[in-house]
Amino acid sequence: MKRYLVVANQTLGGEHLAEAVRERLVAGPCTFHVVVPATPPHDTGTWTEGEAQNIARERLDKELARFAELGAEASGEVGDADPLMAARDAALEETFDEVIVSTLPAGASRWLKLDLPHRLEKALGVPVVHLEAPAVEG
Repeated sequence: MKRYLVVANQTLGGEHLAEAVRERLVAGPCTFHVVVPATPPHDTGTWTEGEAQNIARERLDKELARFAELGAEASGEVGDADPLMAARDAALEETFDEVIVSTLPAGASRWLKLDLPHRLEKALGVPVVHLEAPAVEG
């Protein structure tokens, strides 16, 4: 059975991620582990670590419910604010066949500016698939 590590935060709930889950479910038996880094909100001037944890927990709970609706077996955790560290921590507990990283579009994504997909592949030694959420029209 294949194990997938999903690393996402603001893009949780997107159709692009649901489609990736569906594709893997069709390919064969698999499970997912979702890690949501507790990154501080960037739309406010002040925040607390507790607020970042709460936001990440709410997103994780919604996404785990959605994975269940898709028929996927999934677990999850709120991770370190640093997405690379959050993924490394998860990989200490179990082995994954692939990492799925979901980011905001290029330009808006801090994770892409940090070259997160490539850094994860190097750090974890497994293939990394990068999913980019579509730009929000506004």
